[in-house]
Amino acid sequence: MSMRDKIYFASDFHLGVAPKATSLDRERQLVSWLDHIKYDAKALFLVGDIFDFWFEYSTVVPKGFIRFLGKLAELADLGVEITLFKGNHDMWMFGYLKEQLNAHIVDNELILQLNGKLFYIHHGDGLGPGDAKYKFLKAFFRSKVCQWLFAKLHPNLGIGIAQRWSRHSRAANLDEERFLGEDREWLIQYARDLLQKEHFDYFIFGHRHLAYDIKLHENTRIINLGEWMHACTYAVWDGEQLELKKWTP
Repeated sequence: MSMRDKIYFASDFHLGVAPKATSLDRERQLVSWLDHIKYDAKALFLVGDIFDFWFEYSTVVPKGFIRFLGKLAELADLGVEITLFKGNHDMWMFGYLKEQLNAHIVDNELILQLNGKLFYIHHGDGLGPGDAKYKFLKAFFRSKVCQWLFAKLHPNLGIGIAQRWSRHSRAANLDEERFLGEDREWLIQYARDLLQKEHFDYFIFGHRHLAYDIKLHENTRIINLGEWMHACTYAVWDGEQLELKKWTP
């Protein structure tokens, strides 16, 4: 295989979540990781909640993240294929990052085949049983009507409202989450239900701020990518094996 033959997956960076200094430290960690993988990465999948808030006005995007975005641009210029998933915090990604990074933007799930293995990839929000309130809100926030209304707000007001909301999010609390057990983790339940209908070799999710790699079936694994507030975890596919790893500079 060629030198540039690995595929990387990561999620839940929550760049911009308060406090500012912590977010900047996290951004520098990400830049060091991207600098490390740029030599052998064929593709990079960022599986949602990359930003703690993102909304693209026609001529304005949230300020900041220049180190991170600059490094992504460098990878794109090197030929790395970049795919960005919309998470529940950055669902309002439209055309800006696609234009600047030649990135593929994914609204929901992505199913792809790599070396004969079938992957199901999704940020993970709104899947599985329950949480009807969030599923309704997700449908509303993703609607053209909601996006049109929000775009009518001046960016100082709109982004200010979003940042205040962000301070109350679970990411802002910086608390580590606890594994509930395989029978109560809704993404595991969702994957098992989907397996009753069709086979997948790998499920890859974000959203749940836990890193785990669990065997669902003799030939099926589910990997949750974790987050970068505490763990700095990611997954890498080398063409034969998918491995969950922790970044330590």
